[in-house]
Amino acid sequence: MQRDHYLPLKVIREHLEALERGEPVRLPSVGRQRDAGDGEPFGGLGDLFGEVEAPTAARVGRAELLAAAEIGEQELQEWESYGLLAPLPDGAYDAEAVTVAALVVELGRFGIEPRHLRAMKAAAERDAGLVDQVVAPLRRHRNPQTRAHAEARTKELAGLTVKLHAALVQTALGVRLP
Repeated sequence: MQRDHYLPLKVIREHLEALERGEPVRLPSVGRQRDAGDGEPFGGLGDLFGEVEAPTAARVGRAELLAAAEIGEQELQEWESYGLLAPLPDGAYDAEAVTVAALVVELGRFGIEPRHLRAMKAAAERDAGLVDQVVAPLRRHRNPQTRAHAEARTKELAGLTVKLHAALVQTALGVRLP
């Protein structure tokens, strides 16, 4: 389990104890589709965009990413060449890579190719840069509470940025999503 899911030993112990008691155990996912009624990130935008479940594993290997996205090595290499996905220095991918891969696959079903998504990637990097610029003074602070506040502020600003982007796209297209 540790090799496949990179879980803390405490969590593995809890899983094993639950199995011994006969309780159902939910292993970390690498991006299964959401069931109705699951919690929604960013205030319910999952319904708008059909987002995949947030991964619970911190990192995924290349083989896990290929399996989760149901893609081949050649597709992953193409996505990496366009900067849509990038492995970490140790060769693994952060868990969010599964979400990105699933969305690239979904957009591909509509004829949107990875090369078309470079503009979206660039816009996301600009948005992230703006958020980083806003919270940088808090991150540099000596007080650990202030640094923790910076992390919370980053998450809040990221959510607001996603909502704004969604609203701007809807306005530009003249559509109203449920």
